[in-house]
Amino acid sequence: MDFSDVIGQERIIKSLQNTIKNESIGHGYIFEGKKGIGKTMMAKIFSKALLCKEKGINPCGVCNSCIKFESFNHPDFHMEKPLGKSFKKEQIEDIQRGIRVLPYEGDRKIFIISDADKMTISAQNSFLKSLEEPPKDTIIIMMVENTKNLLPTIISRSQRLKFTPIRNDKIQDYLNKKYNIDKDKAHMIADFSRGNIGRAREICESEEFNQIRESLIDVINNNIGTDSFKSFTNSDFFENNKDEIDNVLDMMLVWFRDLLIYKETNNNELIINRDKEELLKEQSFKLSMDKIHDIINCIMETEENIRANVNFQLAIELMLLKFQEV
Repeated sequence: MDFSDVIGQERIIKSLQNTIKNESIGHGYIFEGKKGIGKTMMAKIFSKALLCKEKGINPCGVCNSCIKFESFNHPDFHMEKPLGKSFKKEQIEDIQRGIRVLPYEGDRKIFIISDADKMTISAQNSFLKSLEEPPKDTIIIMMVENTKNLLPTIISRSQRLKFTPIRNDKIQDYLNKKYNIDKDKAHMIADFSRGNIGRAREICESEEFNQIRESLIDVINNNIGTDSFKSFTNSDFFENNKDEIDNVLDMMLVWFRDLLIYKETNNNELIINRDKEELLKEQSFKLSMDKIHDIINCIMETEENIRANVNFQLAIELMLLKFQEV
């Protein structure tokens, strides 16, 4: 495992390799980005390179340090995650005691703090001491989805690297090589993952995702052209997939946006569900553009209601009633 295994994030790779090459390695880093976008993999490869005996911009993979790292047995590499929903002050104090211990093998030790944005304010104030007066032999990498939950003093004492969505073509190439799936399906998954390589892998490996998608498309197809989605209200589909409602609503939104795009442009290059082009073409004749716009607005409103913790059954029933009005 080295930097060549990372999909995308070229700017961050170059920045980290330059810090190694120029021996300008900081004591505190913040890796910011959505879960699954590649932060953990990048942090591990960076750590492996820093601990490598060869001291190159890529880990050599053959030295004693690299072998121990790959076997999850390196005494100077530590990964910490919250014990519960958040890091409490007591857990941070335990980590700080480990930070004060000298390296066992090399000239540095590395701590990756997963979900660092889940530290309580008390825990962050305690952890700040490790960033204000860091041991020379210690590198701390904090993984966060968003820095808005971190104290400004923690951010100002760290080097912040923001991970961005990965280009669709790179995700498609990766999926084609790793999973040997056809071009249209790789295109759909890459678009649906919204630049998140971890999400793309999860979709590829999830039979449940594919089953939900096929069932949802059947539900939509069986109701388009009937009495304004009236039979939608008799379906248990949403209740049965309550735990996956975010995915369900996203799939619905993508489907009707594809319908809108196909109706406007008749161009399959712009749609996400390219593997269902014939069905989209058929459905596009059954709904007007105004109706599709109204349905999209209903779905978006339902997503907002669920995020705002509106009662699930009420939010879904309201959406279905609005579908009937459409």
